[in-house]
Amino acid sequence: MPPPAPISPDEATRLSHEVIRRAKFPMLSTVDEAGQPRVRPVSPVRVDGFTIYVANLRSYGKTRELAANPRCELCYLDEHHDQVRITGTAHIEKDAAVLHAIWEGNPLLRRYLGTPENPELIIYRVEPVRVRFMREWALEYTEVPPHPA
Repeated sequence: MPPPAPISPDEATRLSHEVIRRAKFPMLSTVDEAGQPRVRPVSPVRVDGFTIYVANLRSYGKTRELAANPRCELCYLDEHHDQVRITGTAHIEKDAAVLHAIWEGNPLLRRYLGTPENPELIIYRVEPVRVRFMREWALEYTEVPPHPA
């Protein structure tokens, strides 16, 4: 199999956004209190470039894990086995307008949590520090600018 052609940063950015759009459920990695890595699928409630918003419940393990160590990584893998890895820091979203838009745009949140004031609801904003794209079997990542120029 010939090696894949090099990808420009602009092309890697475009391809990365396509993978994120197709692979709706990334895996989120965190580290628990014993230092054990933990990985689980998550369902983002908003995507803004490479900033990913994830809804969570305060009683979940990832809440404790991100409170102790907000560094995390999201990995998207699409049906072509292309992948995007977003290394970042999770922040609790507090902007009322952003929270309102997320709530209004997500019927599942409204169905299961009742009101946006539900004390169990927490929205994390994963701010990207590093973004990498890899085509299936490329065996190396292409660095992608985490923020628009």
